[in-house]
Amino acid sequence: MFEIQKFTDALKLDGARPNLFQVTMAGIPNSVGESLSFLAKSAQLPGSTLGIVPLFYQGREVKFAGNRTFADWTITVINDEGFLIRNSMEKWMNGINSHEKNLRNMSQVLSTPSATSNIAYTVDAQVNQYAKDNDKTPIKSYNFVGMFPVDLSPIDLDWGTNDTIEEFTVTFAYQYWTTGTNGAMTGITT
Repeated sequence: MFEIQKFTDALKLDGARPNLFQVTMAGIPNSVGESLSFLAKSAQLPGSTLGIVPLFYQGREVKFAGNRTFADWTITVINDEGFLIRNSMEKWMNGINSHEKNLRNMSQVLSTPSATSNIAYTVDAQVNQYAKDNDKTPIKSYNFVGMFPVDLSPIDLDWGTNDTIEEFTVTFAYQYWTTGTNGAMTGITT
């Protein structure tokens, strides 16, 4: 039987809101990382998929759990006039596989990142979900391990487009994610 009080009790503090999040990325130059935490307009809390291993026994299919896979992760970025994040992603991707020679630029990609140096081949990133009453401690966190960009979307230009700011998406592949709550990565780790 439907009871409004039970429904509202189940949504204590009015439920999690999708607009209270922040993306951070370790291992990229500080200026890019600081901008990204403000200009990453949209992201997702990631999912994962368990494969299925079907076996047949006397004409009946029996299913067993297979290997876990992690879908690529995409963020939408608001473009600044300095193209700081866009240029950084282009440089990162070009270092992994150059446009002209189809080679990896080891000096550009596999360096140890600092405030002004190059981005590492893979980095870790995090998306944090916040509550409406506390912007300091996340209520849910996901850490992406071994992340690198695999797709940088085009930016459409149009003389008829007024009163808007450019946006682009970056899609990342990564090895796996860990999760935790209240700012600690104590949740699922293996």
